Parts: sequence; C-alpha cells; structure tokens
Amino acid sequence: MRNPFRRLTRRPDEPPPPYRSPLRPAQVRERCFTVRRHGLDPAETRAFLHRVADELAVAQSTLVALREENVRVKNALRAWQSAQPAQHRYPR
Repeated sequence: MRNPFRRLTRRPDEPPPPYRSPLRPAQVRERCFTVRRHGLDPAETRAFLHRVADELAVAQSTLVALREENVRVKNALRAWQSAQPAQHRYPR
C-alpha cells in the first residue's frame, strides 16, 4: 500500500517521485486484472471499476468547473481593486 503522507515525510535531499499523469475514467473502465485460482468475481470487479470511473469523471468535471470559476472570481476581484481609488487601498 502506498504511503499517502510520503510527500510530507520525504527528506529534503530525496528526489521527488516520478510524475504520473492523472488517472482517467476510461483507464479505470478498461483496466484488466489477472484472475487467480481463488480470484475475485470478474463481473463484480468490472461493476466496481465502472462505478469508480463514473465518480472520477464527476470529480474531474467538477474540478474543471471550479478552476474556471476561480479564474472568473480572480478577474472580477482585480477589476474591482483597480476601480478603487488609491487612497483607500493602503490606509496610513
């Protein structure tokens, strides 16, 4: 199992882990596992992978929408700040 805190506990002289591209829903849906003698039920595994892929797709689309909203809010804030008189920005 991967250590979720590895990035936080890594020593400063230790190189960062190699870059891994984000997992895409299609990669989850298409993932195949080897079936062993006492392996998992393939239909149940496939159903679970589809559920995970659907949730991943929703999370990624929400992330894109939030990033777009973040840009819109930042631009509105910059416009509002530039419209304010200079004397109200830095009280002395």
